[in-house]
This record gives sequence, C-alpha cells and structure tokens, in this order.
Amino acid sequence: MKGFLYMRLAWQNIKNNRRTYVPYILTVIGTILIYYSFQCIADNPELLELRGGEWIRNIMGFGKNVITVFAMIFLFYTNSFLTKRRKREFALFNILGMEKRHLGRVLLWETVYVALIGFAVGIGGGILLSKLMYLLLLRLMTFPVQMGFFLSLEGLWYTGILFGMIFLATWLNALRQIRIASPIELLQEEKAGEREPKTKALMAVAGLVCLAVGYTIAIVTESPLAALGLFFVAVLLVIAGTYLLFTAGSIAWLKLLRKRTGYYYRTNHFISISGMLYRMKQNAVGLANICILSTMVLVMLSTTTALYAGTEDTVHSRCPRELVVQAEAMTAQEAQTYEQAVTRLLLEQFDVMPQNPFRYRRRSGIMLQEGNNLVEVWDRAIEEEKAVAVQFIPLDELRFVNPDKIPTELAPDEVLICNLKGAFLGDSVSVGGREYRVAGQIGAEDLGFNTGAYLRSYMIIMSDEAALEELFETGLSESESFSDEYQAGRLSYVFGFDIQDTAPVADVEEILRQAWTVLGREDGPRIETQEENWGELFRIHGGLLFLGVFLGLLFLMGMILIMYYKQISEGYEDRERYQIMQKVGLGKDEVKAAIGSQILQVFFLPLVTAALHMTFAFPLLARLMELANMYNTKLYLLTTAATVLVFAILYGIVYRLTARVYYRLVSEQSAAH
Repeated sequence: MKGFLYMRLAWQNIKNNRRTYVPYILTVIGTILIYYSFQCIADNPELLELRGGEWIRNIMGFGKNVITVFAMIFLFYTNSFLTKRRKREFALFNILGMEKRHLGRVLLWETVYVALIGFAVGIGGGILLSKLMYLLLLRLMTFPVQMGFFLSLEGLWYTGILFGMIFLATWLNALRQIRIASPIELLQEEKAGEREPKTKALMAVAGLVCLAVGYTIAIVTESPLAALGLFFVAVLLVIAGTYLLFTAGSIAWLKLLRKRTGYYYRTNHFISISGMLYRMKQNAVGLANICILSTMVLVMLSTTTALYAGTEDTVHSRCPRELVVQAEAMTAQEAQTYEQAVTRLLLEQFDVMPQNPFRYRRRSGIMLQEGNNLVEVWDRAIEEEKAVAVQFIPLDELRFVNPDKIPTELAPDEVLICNLKGAFLGDSVSVGGREYRVAGQIGAEDLGFNTGAYLRSYMIIMSDEAALEELFETGLSESESFSDEYQAGRLSYVFGFDIQDTAPVADVEEILRQAWTVLGREDGPRIETQEENWGELFRIHGGLLFLGVFLGLLFLMGMILIMYYKQISEGYEDRERYQIMQKVGLGKDEVKAAIGSQILQVFFLPLVTAALHMTFAFPLLARLMELANMYNTKLYLLTTAATVLVFAILYGIVYRLTARVYYRLVSEQSAAH
C-alpha cells in the first residue's frame, strides 16, 4: 500500500508542478529523440554502401558525443533547478511527518515517471525522426533517396544505458540536497541570495582581460594555420570572460550607475537598477549559459550554412577547370607533347578541342617571409604568421595570360609578382639571399583562374627557365621549403581545361591517361575533376550542415529551457516586491512597466553579448573557413548576418512567450493577495 501511495503522490506532484515539469520532460524527450536518431543513422548499414558513408558515420559519431556531454550537463542542471524550486514543498512534507527517506521514494517515482515518458515518446519519435533525418541527409548530399526502415537495437541499448545513468545521477543529487538540509533550511532556501551582492572588482577586471585577449587573438591572427591552433584558446578565454563579467562585471556596472544619484533616483531607473542588482548574483550564471549557448548556435549555423551555400566557389577554388592534370618533373618538351596528344585524342573521339585551357610548369614550396626577404625553412618549425606559399614560374610558361597584363620579357635580375593572396610590398625581393627587382605586380584575377590559398601566396615569375635554374642551383639549396627533389630542366606541371558538356567527364579522364603513354614514363598523372569535387564536397558540407542544424536545435532547446525557468524564478521572486511597490503608491501599470523593462534588459543582455562575440570572432572564423577551401568571405559575412538576424527574431519570440509566464505568475500572486 505504501508503494502505491508514493506512486500516487509522485504523480500528483508532477501534475501540481507542471509549469516546471512539463518543459523538463519535453527537454528529456527532445534529447533522447535526437540522440537515438544520430545513433540510428550511424548504425544504418545502407550508409556504408554510399560513397563517403564512412565520413558521415564519423560525423554522426561526433554529433552523438556532443549530445552525450550536453545531455549529462544540461539535464543534471535543469533537474537541480527543479529540486531547488521545490525545497519549500519538501520542507512542508517533512514538517507534516514525512521522513526524508519517504521523500526520497517519492522523488524516485517522479524520476521513474519522467524516464518512462521520456523513453516512450523519445524512442518512438526517434524511430520516426531518424528516417526523416536520413532522407534529409541523403537530399543534402545529393544521393538518391532510399526508402526503407531500420531499427537500431544497439542504439536502443546505448540510449537506455546513457539516460538511465543520467536519471540515476539526478535522483541521487536531489536526494543529497534533501538529506543534508533541515526543514528550516529548506524553507529558507528560496530566500538565499537576497542580500546585496558584493562588488568583485578583481573578478570583473579578470573578465575584461580574458575577453580582450580572446578578441585580440581573433582580430590579429591572419594565418589560418595559426588560427587553427589559437581557436580553442580564444574560445576558452571568451567563455571564461563571459562568466566572469556576467557574475562580477554586471554587479560592478550596476553599482556604478547607482552612485550617479541624478540618474539613479528616478522612478523607472530606481526600480530597474535595484531589481537587477539583487537579481544578478543568482542569475548571472544562467544568463552566461544563455549567452554561450546562443553563441554556439550562431557559430555552428553560420559556418555550416556558408560552407554548404559556398560549395560551388569551393569547387572552383580546388579545381579551377572541369579537368585538371598535375604531374612532377616535366620538361617543356614533354608538356607540349602531352598536350598535343590530348588535343588529338579529343578531336578523334569527340570532335572537340580543350576549352579555356591553362597550363604552366612551376617549382612550389613553403618559405618564410621576413619583410621583403623570402628565406628557406630549415630544421626550425614553420612560423605560421611568416609562412608563405611561393611558386617560381618562367615567364614563357604564362603564354595563356592576357599579354596586356604581363610584359613580353624580363631581365635576369627582374621578377614579376602575382599576388594570389595578400599583397607584396616593395620594389625588390630577396630570395634565398639573391636580390631581384620587382618589375610589376598582377592579381589572381589576371590569370583567368584562382586556385585559392589559405596562406599568403605569390607567384614569382622569372625571366626564363635558365634564371630559375640558376636560383635553385646557387641561391636555394635543398631544405624543408621544397618537398620535391629539384631536377634541372624539369618542373612540376599543371594543365586544365573545360569540356562544357561536349563529352562525358569519365571518358575524357580516360583520354588524359591514354595520352600519358606517349611520354613513355612509368609514373602517371594526377587527375582532378570538378564533378568529383562536387560529389565529395556536397557529402562533406551536407553532413556538416546536417550536424550544425540538429546540434543548433539541441542547444537552442537548452537555451529556451533556461530562459523559461528563469522567467518562472523571476515570477516567484517578484511576487512580494510587486505588491510592496503598489502599496507605496506606484500604479500597477507603472510597476509592471518598470519590471518589464528590467527583465527586458536582463534577458536581452545575453543576445547582445552573443552578437558581440560573433562580431569579434568573425575574422578568426573566416580564416578557419579558408582551411576548408571557403574563400568567399562576402558570402560568409552574409550568412552570418542572416543567421544573427533570424536568431534575434527567434530569441525575441521566445522571450515574449516566456515573459507571459512571468506576468501570469505575478498576476496570480497579486490576485491571491
């Protein structure tokens, strides 16, 4: 009989506290649903039959790990909030004769009910959602849609184990909070933190320093390689600075405003500042959490959307023509013979000529730029900020370039610089200790193609091949700067052209291999096509967009729940203050406007801070995007601005909906009074 009593009491408690329990249960359902869906997709055997399926499985595995960490932290956090809100209720039960062990059994049954509802609806919805997610994933990756049904038993097992452990941990934590406190302490728990918070100037200064250093790293870092190493440092600094400033900086700022008597002693300012000052101590961490989650949503959605939308630009950066051939150690005669063979075979088999061709031979490597000096890399590690990609090219190799853009000849001690990325400053350049006069500079657009580069990149165009050979024989010795072994008269070779649907790409690839046989060489060319790049990049970018959208939704769900619970907290805590302000002569509308203004400022502070984080993070994120061959900064800027705008609108809608809960709570307390 006692067991049934605990069960009925637990169910009644859930019904009585539905304002706090229903959002929590919905969050449990949503987390289980998304976790199982990711696990189910990763386990789907059809995935491995698709090209790039292993990559998608890895993406799903990464997403599942992120969800695991999120679920453990966030569900534990929200359950702790529920327990704190109900300590007064537990104290009354305790005073009325119910022992703490009995309360523990009631809490156990409440946890069981939440778990059963979460598993039943979450797994059921996950089975349906996983199929929809799988179809969406295939669509994003331009794969043919496959109809079928798959149920992951392994996914069911892992989901049960993970969330079972989470529910056990939340119950044990609630039990601990009840057992260590007396009924009087439980009754007074809601009053904790009502004293005026102390100003922690050192903490506020530390927060400013962390943010300043993190922002500085994001702004001044120019090299994508350096950005990759410094990204997580900047992220940790910004997160630490956010928590420190919300905790201490906000209190210091409000106290500073309070000292300005002319500003503070006005009705609306007095109510707003005093309310925020006492509220900020206990709400700072929650607001910082909202800010961090908001920033994570903005970063994930803006970057993955930009990558997917910029797939075409990325393809043309990686492969500037429909077909591109690369080979090592080619003489000028071999290059000419090969191109003639390719042209002949295309005419014989398809009656077409290579369109928009470009070709050149080069020697390329990584050097260090120190002012106008380009020096070799020896045993020391590459200094990312000084690293520069250099291609040395004889002038006659650029016959395909518009003759109006380049001179017809150069002196042996002259060079022409093509700025692929960055701008070389100076009238002379020193390469390996040899001085050359810069006869002119051209941009990447003058070449008629742009391969893209995440390092500063220059083409150094020399007078002829003899000048290039002399440089490498006497000026540049073999070092880590150039990975390939230099052979006199032989340079690496690049040849690209379009066919514009005049012949199947696969057949043209075969022609490129057939033509290679006329050279009588044992090695073969490396052939890259835009068609293959399209497929590969859509798989990668589609998978990342898929991951970004669903993880963004998960973090958004967490942000909404925190906002909702904070509005409930505000409502319960403002009930007495609302009445007192009316008793001292303030009108109901005036009081409501003052409190509304206060809440508006508090809850939109995370949004403003998140937008500020994104503004300063943009340069660093743009450098990181270049590592993924995404060089269209304008497109990334547009997607970031659109993401922030849409998120701000959604944030405002969520605020309006949760604010209604607050006003309803305050109104109910007022009517009861």
